[in-house]
Amino acid sequence: MRPERQIYKNLTDLLPGDIVEGLGRLDVIGDIAVITIPEELMDRVDVIAQAIRKLYPQVKVIARRGFHEGKYRVRRLEVIWGEDRLETIHKENGVLIKVDLASVFFNPRMKGERYRIAQLVRDGEKILLPFAGVLPYALVIARMRKVKITAVELNPRAVELAYENIELNKRWLKGEIEVIQGDVFKVLPELPEFDRVVSPTPKGVDALSLTLSKAKSYLHYYDFVHEDEIEAFKERIIRECRRQGKECSVRVKRIADYKPHVYKVCADVEVKQNR
Repeated sequence: MRPERQIYKNLTDLLPGDIVEGLGRLDVIGDIAVITIPEELMDRVDVIAQAIRKLYPQVKVIARRGFHEGKYRVRRLEVIWGEDRLETIHKENGVLIKVDLASVFFNPRMKGERYRIAQLVRDGEKILLPFAGVLPYALVIARMRKVKITAVELNPRAVELAYENIELNKRWLKGEIEVIQGDVFKVLPELPEFDRVVSPTPKGVDALSLTLSKAKSYLHYYDFVHEDEIEAFKERIIRECRRQGKECSVRVKRIADYKPHVYKVCADVEVKQNR
């Protein structure tokens, strides 16, 4: 008789409490596991790696997470187990996303949010996607809707992978994606308005005025906001709408915890009319 396969829900089932309490976030991107391990637990890497492999048998690489570095907001990663690579293909919402974690930013935890935005889109829309990265938002939207997307990204490696991702998914895509390599703050002023703008804005970047100016009907603007300042954030958007001669309704949705009392949020802005 074949023994029953052991089912593990999380690392708590596999590691002593003193180790689990010291570990940070664990993400699995394709066949790469990325985890935060403090220096004092580095002598327990073999035990931690064994637990991750039991929890996620598909994992072939385990990398230790460092800090965001450089103008492309890429995390420094150190391979601590498995194959010496940081490239992989991640599956999400019916699309394939090739990433190079040594060179580009990618957050697998936004899977549900990308699906939510795609569900809001209607066939026939023209969509602008600044800070597009390797096209996770664009691919999910184009997979589900017959639209035209203009994606803008500065990082040359992300742009290279964006083209590869369009090729990887072309047989499933209903929509069209155009990629422009360049600085959002230089490219967008030269572009027309779009039906919808989706702006996964990097932390510390203020692109509200610029992205709103390109939105005919809808803007989805991401930012990092303290819980006590969410109403002020909403009011700021309304003031900017009025400054641009637009009447808007704004709904702010908490997307993820960033740090205590600070959230990643999305402002869903509907431009009702131009005054």
